[in-house]
Amino acid sequence: MKPLITLIVSLLTASTIRAQAPVSQPLTLWYRQPAKQWVEALPIGNGRLGGMVFGGVETDHIQFNEATLWTGEPREYQREGAAQYLPKIRQLLADGKQAEAEALAQTHFMGRQSHEADYAQKKNVWFTNIRKLADTKAGPTAVTFDERTWKTMTVPTADGWERTGLEGLDGAVWFRTSFNLPQTWAGKDVILDLGRIRDQDFTYLNGELIGTSEGITKNRRYPIPANKLHVGENQIAIQVINLFDKGGFIGVKTTQPTFVVYPDGQQPTDGVPLKQPFSYWIQDENPPAAPRYQADYQPFGDLHLRFSGQGQPTNYRRELDLTTATSRVTYRANGVQFTREYLASAPGQAIAVHLTADKPGQISFEASLASPHKGHTTKTVDNQTLAISVQVRNGALRGESLLHIQTQKGRVSISGNKLVVSGADEATLYLTAGTNFKTYKDVSGDPATLSQRPMQALRTQRFNAVKAAHVREYQTYFNTLSLDLGHSANEQLPTDERLQRFDQSADPSLLSLYLQYGRYLLISSSRPGRNGVPAQPANLQGIWNDLLTPPWGSKYTTNINLEMNYWPAEMLNLSVCHEPMLAAIAEIAESGRKTAKAHYNARGWVLHHNTDLWRGTAPINASNHGIWVSGGAWVSHHLWEHYRYTQDRPFLKSKAYPLMKDAARFFVDFLVKDPKTGWLISTPSNSPEHGGLVAGPTMDHQIIRDLFKNCITASELLGTDAAFRDTLQTMYGQIAPNQIGKHGQLQEWLRDIDDPKDTHRHVSHLWGVHPGTDITWNDTPELMNAARQSLLERGDEGTGWSLAWKINFWARFRDGDHAYTMLKLLFRPAIAPDGMTGGGSYPNLFDAHPPFQIDGNFGGASGIAEMLVQSQGKTIDLLPALPAALPTGQINGICTAGGFVLNLRWQNGKLSGVDVTSRAGQPCLLRYGEKQVRIATEAGKTYRFGEGLQAI
Repeated sequence: MKPLITLIVSLLTASTIRAQAPVSQPLTLWYRQPAKQWVEALPIGNGRLGGMVFGGVETDHIQFNEATLWTGEPREYQREGAAQYLPKIRQLLADGKQAEAEALAQTHFMGRQSHEADYAQKKNVWFTNIRKLADTKAGPTAVTFDERTWKTMTVPTADGWERTGLEGLDGAVWFRTSFNLPQTWAGKDVILDLGRIRDQDFTYLNGELIGTSEGITKNRRYPIPANKLHVGENQIAIQVINLFDKGGFIGVKTTQPTFVVYPDGQQPTDGVPLKQPFSYWIQDENPPAAPRYQADYQPFGDLHLRFSGQGQPTNYRRELDLTTATSRVTYRANGVQFTREYLASAPGQAIAVHLTADKPGQISFEASLASPHKGHTTKTVDNQTLAISVQVRNGALRGESLLHIQTQKGRVSISGNKLVVSGADEATLYLTAGTNFKTYKDVSGDPATLSQRPMQALRTQRFNAVKAAHVREYQTYFNTLSLDLGHSANEQLPTDERLQRFDQSADPSLLSLYLQYGRYLLISSSRPGRNGVPAQPANLQGIWNDLLTPPWGSKYTTNINLEMNYWPAEMLNLSVCHEPMLAAIAEIAESGRKTAKAHYNARGWVLHHNTDLWRGTAPINASNHGIWVSGGAWVSHHLWEHYRYTQDRPFLKSKAYPLMKDAARFFVDFLVKDPKTGWLISTPSNSPEHGGLVAGPTMDHQIIRDLFKNCITASELLGTDAAFRDTLQTMYGQIAPNQIGKHGQLQEWLRDIDDPKDTHRHVSHLWGVHPGTDITWNDTPELMNAARQSLLERGDEGTGWSLAWKINFWARFRDGDHAYTMLKLLFRPAIAPDGMTGGGSYPNLFDAHPPFQIDGNFGGASGIAEMLVQSQGKTIDLLPALPAALPTGQINGICTAGGFVLNLRWQNGKLSGVDVTSRAGQPCLLRYGEKQVRIATEAGKTYRFGEGLQAI
């Protein structure tokens, strides 16, 4: 038994414990040029408002978002009566009839979609009308049709025609192009290759229909008989119909050319290309509202600044200072030094842009507001203020944004819907925004309230005061942790150049920057609500999105992505940023109770693999991946983690445990006995996005065991629900166990069917290693080795968030060097010199799935922390996975379970010291290598240890 250590260093309380002064290091992203793409722009945010700063010289652009602007409306998502099909689906799966089970589930078990009641009839009427034009002799299919008034588009557009200026377009669009048939091909049949199309096409050659198909997965390779062709120019007309989401020609991922015509029996490389660009005409952009399972997060608008007479700028620099949450652009033009500052203030509830020059009277520009939402309106409020109003298409939400300008000297005027500043010494723009969203069940709010109320206060404030309040508030979050992993010459380079060089040269401080950037993004996208306005959790893109049709709806994917967003919250001293997610769980549970009853005739609540602003919980999309029942159990893990790290007993009693208990009650009713093994199994379900609808996926059983275990412990701590606890304890031992398969791998499914050549991005059956604790070196080393074998078989490659998860796995396997290898892949530039994209990091350090998903940023930050400290078991493990590439460093302010804050130092790959501050007075068991030290702590006291855990 080690002697108790009682050295008191501080009497700081849990709410005021801060990291020691940050080690001097450049916590700044910076670039030598403005952003050309959205994934080069720099993010700012205050938890509710988000902005992307492009920093152009002659034209600047700040694209902005507001957290509650989504499509959709309050509605019921569950399909009443679905439960009657549950026994049949289970039986089909038990009989090995997966395809039949999926077909039955797709027809009768998926959740309700919006607008589904009368959609078919409306669509048929609309479709009939837009197809009539094809039969018109003088219409777009005619060879002699005059298309000179049409616009043009170069195809393919891999991200949809939305990226070519047609943002938000759904409906019917005509395209025309041509090709020249060589004389040598006369009499030959040919193939017309159009790649993939979203979503339906009718393709005509010389006025005659030659092919039609529907669906993104189908490559359009239409055979054309020789008798339909003639030597010389042949005219092609294509009607593309897209009813929702992205549209147009998206090409194919292949080295073979597309948009070519080639002789039948030969290769596309032997073909002639279609004439580029294609001409196009929008026939109808108002199709009936398509049924959607869940809603999409939306952009709000754009602030444009236009400058004249800037000349050729020199010494350009664009940056984001993580220590102050301030972006800045500086350059010199015409002998004048110009500076712009950008921030998103939580105290001010506004985005601010401040423009200055080192000579008087040099600030002149125009400012305007725009939005991708059709039908948006702008107006002049007064001679210093503009307003823009937006309405989400086919949805309940609308918004208002105000733009107000203040200047020192100079003149402000209105020209149309633009603010014009002339000859000012400095200028400040304040941007506010709000919607009519109040709760997921109530849209009776007034958008003007959230835009006008903060603006009234800002009108009387100077920028310096607004900035000072912003920095003070932000630093109460950010300054709780500092990290120094060493330094190199590369840290003086621009951030995009550091990414390019990371694989070839040491740059340890880039890891420090990346971890702190993850913390910055979490603070900026997930802050507690203010002034009675509830906060929303960080979604798939945090709070930043520029598309009306964002990837995967930019919603909350709960089969890993939402949860990964919050992996760093507790560990990296941002527990308060966890609150929006924890609050959302209570709302999800309300909806989930309806889904549990309607789909499973079960008590408690259930969450499938996605949710949105309206807290949908029913199965969505397709039965081969949308029926996954463990989302509620996984998010409940976060309730327990918040308690473990904070030791907040009132939170456990009044909020966490009731939700956890109700989530567990669902599985008490849902689990059934497998007739072949006698184990309790989860069926029907899915190993996320892999292997289709199945009975008994390993991941489910790991998560359910975790939920039951945590409920048992919580009920014991609270001295309640003994009978329910007994039920959980009995069932816990009956749940299908983790199994080791014939390849030495951890089985992903109930049957031993894993393919060692399978490199799927999801590694769901390793959930018990991380973030769970079902598999550990201490308790189940044989399973830990099997899990490691599974990860070796999956390989190191992956998309952004998958790479991030693998960093955490390798840290839990205590293999720091392999975890560092994964970091190299995560830092790999996502945009190659040839323009191709892949998994890694964009120039602004956003995670690339691709496209952008913010979960990889958060998962990567968590993985770096997991290399340094772990506390998932009974011990606090120090430097459990320190890579050789990081031999010396220190981290101040990292948190562990039990309510402890650590300042940790190491040199030459070995622990040199650790200070442990106890927030809750719990027992502490430190472990470094084979040595353990047990401490009986008092709240507010700090305990110091030196090299080898020797007490100081």
